[in-house]
Amino acid sequence: MPIRIPKALPAYEVLGNENVFVMTEDRAAHQDIRPLEVAIVNLMPTTVDTEIQLLRLLGNTPLQVNITLLRMGSHESKNAPQGHLERFYIDAGKALGRRFDGLIITGAPVETLDFEEVDYWDELIRVIDYSTANVFSTLHICWGAQAGLYRRYGIGKIPLSKKLFGIFPHGLSDGARHTPLFRGFDDEFLAPQSRHTESDLAAIKNCAALNIVSETEEAGLFIAAARDCREIYVTGHLEYDPLTLDREYRRDLSKGLPIEIPGNYYPGNDPSREPLVRWRAHAHLFFSNWLNFVYQDTPYDLGDL
Repeated sequence: MPIRIPKALPAYEVLGNENVFVMTEDRAAHQDIRPLEVAIVNLMPTTVDTEIQLLRLLGNTPLQVNITLLRMGSHESKNAPQGHLERFYIDAGKALGRRFDGLIITGAPVETLDFEEVDYWDELIRVIDYSTANVFSTLHICWGAQAGLYRRYGIGKIPLSKKLFGIFPHGLSDGARHTPLFRGFDDEFLAPQSRHTESDLAAIKNCAALNIVSETEEAGLFIAAARDCREIYVTGHLEYDPLTLDREYRRDLSKGLPIEIPGNYYPGNDPSREPLVRWRAHAHLFFSNWLNFVYQDTPYDLGDL
């Protein structure tokens, strides 16, 4: 069964053309089942692209999923299409009081700022705090992972000597291979990374509540989890589409910013060639496993969370 989104949302037509099963609210109302309730706090400047990337992955499942798009009411977006947020999003503060099976908190282009300097930080920490008791499983991505680790465990972030940028090999710890969240994963898999900072790995290892699921010498921490995967912290971007890193690379070039060619991305390391996609299968598997894990373990009545 599909994700349930408004027919007017740009992602509806894009995903329909890709044969991703999406459903209008009217059609879903005639199905006698309780769909999963998943909220997305979209902090990325590429608002519509990020919606499509995440909804593409959330739609690759036999489960029906109601999607609620959340924005920071304390922040004025300069990149979303005119009227888009007002039409399809609700302020995150207004969602407090509802309960969700799943929550996704995306990355954001603010990682070089101290957390407290981010203009919507106070609003975001209310969402993070609320999610602990009112969301079955929260998936934090990139800066969203750093923000969650900092808020919940006081773990800070450290600047990298240069941007970690490209496609990197990752593996799983022995215990993680046998958990539902990573069922079917290969011993080594690839995932995009795009960040200037990293969470303090030593502090994570010293935190008894956190389990490191995946780390490598080259890319550092990739996935950590807590409370039996009710909190999941992913430092990279499995959701990225084939050209996301390419767009980021050319954007930074056009701005005269110091940027290297994304590693392991273009054939022959040649930016004139079309990127080779080697992470798509594991991206779909990860999000499908997450939804299935939530579906199997979340209470039928969200009031029982």
